[in-house]
Amino acid sequence: MKLLEGKVALITGAARGIGKAVALKFAEQGADIAFTDLVIDQVGEQTKKELEDIGVKVLAIASNAADFAQSHDVVEQVVKEFGKIDILVNNAGITKDGLMIKMTEQQWDAVINVNLKSAFNFTHAVLPVMMKQKGGSIINMSSVVGVHGNASQANYAASKAGMIALAKSIANEMGRRGIRANAVAPGFIITDMTAQLPEEVKEEWYKKIPLRRGGTPEDIANVCTFLASDLSAYVSGQVIQVCGGMMM
Repeated sequence: MKLLEGKVALITGAARGIGKAVALKFAEQGADIAFTDLVIDQVGEQTKKELEDIGVKVLAIASNAADFAQSHDVVEQVVKEFGKIDILVNNAGITKDGLMIKMTEQQWDAVINVNLKSAFNFTHAVLPVMMKQKGGSIINMSSVVGVHGNASQANYAASKAGMIALAKSIANEMGRRGIRANAVAPGFIITDMTAQLPEEVKEEWYKKIPLRRGGTPEDIANVCTFLASDLSAYVSGQVIQVCGGMMM
């Protein structure tokens, strides 16, 4: 039997990148998938097709994760379509980097709203569903900079640190209801965005990483699969750094 057979997963920001890798891995392990992105364009439709080709049921929804009402509407659609939600992955996120002294209010608000408020929105919406089911797994996609901080990323680091604290708090509140919450903190991951960096920049990053390579979206997806499955039935309130041993 596959690890996620019979489960339903909702993943935000999953048309591409790490979110897509998580969706594909979950589908390979038997989960039906609902995923969101700001728009479901050709990229989103391709992701939907790839998931369907695995043989699971798929629902792709265009939604602004930072919008409270839209997030609740998404959860209602998913429950109407699949009857339940066993796994929530709060993956939606953006960056708007800059030194604190030069950072604008708009840069700060945008990152906090998309990264942290979206996690609140979807967690708030899905908890009544999971409480009724007497179980569920919530996974917040944080970052190593949420653990260690990083220059020129105060807004991003603060949002990702907030996602860790949110997971720990939900774990405390909801453990007696059978609901687990954890955070995954990726390190330097090779995505379409980081792949565009000059080779010398990437080489400098690799020197900081004991495993001497960047991570892949699949590395993150594997850890998320563990946290989503019953293999982690006694794991809650944790932050797992998936970073090749990197020390910031």
